[in-house]
Order: sequence, then structure tokens, then C-alpha cells
Amino acid sequence: MGAGEDRAGVNFAMVFPGQGSQSVGMLGAFDEAFPVVRQTYAEASGVLGYDLWRLVQAGPETELDRTERTQPALLAAGVALWRLWREQGGASPSMMAGHSLGEYTALVCAGALEFTDAVALVADRGRYMQDAVPRGAGAMAAILGLEDEQVLAACEQAAQGEVVSAANFNAPGQVVVAGAAAAVQRAVEAARSAGAKRAVVLAVSVPSHCALMRPAAVRLTERLAGLAIRAPGIPVVHNVDAAPRSDADGIREALAAQLHRPVRWAECVRAMASRGASAYVEAGPGKVLSALNRRIVAEATVLPLGDPEGLREALARTAG
Repeated sequence: MGAGEDRAGVNFAMVFPGQGSQSVGMLGAFDEAFPVVRQTYAEASGVLGYDLWRLVQAGPETELDRTERTQPALLAAGVALWRLWREQGGASPSMMAGHSLGEYTALVCAGALEFTDAVALVADRGRYMQDAVPRGAGAMAAILGLEDEQVLAACEQAAQGEVVSAANFNAPGQVVVAGAAAAVQRAVEAARSAGAKRAVVLAVSVPSHCALMRPAAVRLTERLAGLAIRAPGIPVVHNVDAAPRSDADGIREALAAQLHRPVRWAECVRAMASRGASAYVEAGPGKVLSALNRRIVAEATVLPLGDPEGLREALARTAG
């Protein structure tokens, strides 16, 4: 009997969200009854040198939304929920994946990265990303209601010598683009002209997953070179190509490439479905990935763990 089938034959994947899922007060409902959550944040705080749990619970929101703060906060959220899941007797997933930053969370929970190493790593990753492009010089925009090929055509039309490209293939009819601010605005206008239901610039400080992040990827490559990475005990499907990796060098290459190449989330979810996953447990605050996953695989069961009620339901549903 394989991983993910050790309870009652339920084959499920565990997925971890990225930036955008954070909010002041997240996971606060777990605090009193489940000490492991605050303990996980205390462990992260020891690495960072500030009280991460206090920031997450009290804000201010502007501070939590700083990329180098958001990334450790969400990493700790996913790891805390994974630890709680196992503490409560939750079954092992057959595979894992994470959206952008969430890929690091998946690697920690799969045993490839030490949690404290990953906390320091993603804080540095956030700084590298912010340093790569001056504030206001880059942008991201969500394009809804167009085929992927139409979005790619809009980017090609809008580029005019500047960077703009698809950054996140999130679900059918939902693509995020990133690049130079003016080029992204032109892509928004081109998408609207092509019939997009919605095309809107997002409130982000970093144009993630596009060529403007290459300087950050160079720094991240150097940072990863000295980091201990083990073969994951549970397969982790990577954003860059929707495929798992078992060797340290392959994982390092995938993490560096992810910074300047698109997140192929829809392909990741389909890849997990093709490997037998019929349910997706979202270990993080909110329900962003659950909504996307239902659009990608309509028959899939989605189980967000963002509150104690969701945890109880997911434990029951994956136990058969």
C-alpha cells in the first residue's frame, strides 16, 4: 500500500499556496487548541530575529505584505498545518506541490529541506526579488476569460522591446502576466481588446516569474549551492515543468528557474490527477488553490485546511 493510501485507499495530493494568501489574523483560530501552530512560528522567529506570529496576528498589513516578510509567514503557515495534520493522525499524501513560494513549503514538508534553512532561504529570496526591479518599474496583471494562446499573443503585441510575459498559468481562462509596468499596461489593453472578461493590474511590488527576475535567480542559484537538500520522501511536482525531481541538483535548478519562468499550476494539478490524485488538501490560509484546482479538474475534491472546521473535514474525508 503506497503513500496516500495508508488510511483507506484515498489518493490525495497536498498543495501549498503562495503570496496573495496571507492576511492579518491567519491561522489565529488554531492558536488555543493546537500549540504546534504557534510553536512553528516561534521556530521561524528564532531564525528571523523578529516575532513572526505577532506580525501575522497583529500586522500591520503593510508590513506583512512586504515580500521578504510574506514569504516566511506563508512558509510557516503551511509547515504548521502539515505538522498539525500529522499530529492529528492525517494520512500521507501521494504527492505534493506548491504555487510559487508554496513549492518551498512542499519541499520542507516532503523532507527535502530543513524548516529553519527554508525560513532563512525564502526571506533572502524575497529580498533578491525586491532588489531585482525598482519599486514601480515592474507590474503584474490578471487576465480572465481568454485562452492561454490569446494571452501570449497579447503579451507579444504589447512588448515593444520591453519584458512582458505569462507568469502564472493558474487555471483555464486565468493567466497572470508580468513584466515592465508600461508593457503590462499595454498587455492589459490588448487583452481587453481581445475580449477578456477582466484584465486588471495587481497590487504587487515585484513582477514575479518573468525575465526581469533573472538577476534574482542568479543570486538564488548562489544561495542554493551551499544549502543541504535531500531527496524528498514524498514526490514534489515542480512549477517549471509539472514534474518531480529526486536529486538535489535538479531541485536547485528547478527553484532557481522558477523565479524567471512561469508557474504552470494548471499543468501541475493535471499531472497530479494523472498520477491518481482525486482530492487536493490545501495546507495554508484561505482557499485560493482550492478554487483554482476545482476549475482545473472539475471532478476533484478540494479540502482547504485554513480553519479548524476545514481540518476536521479534510481528516475525515481522506480517511475514507
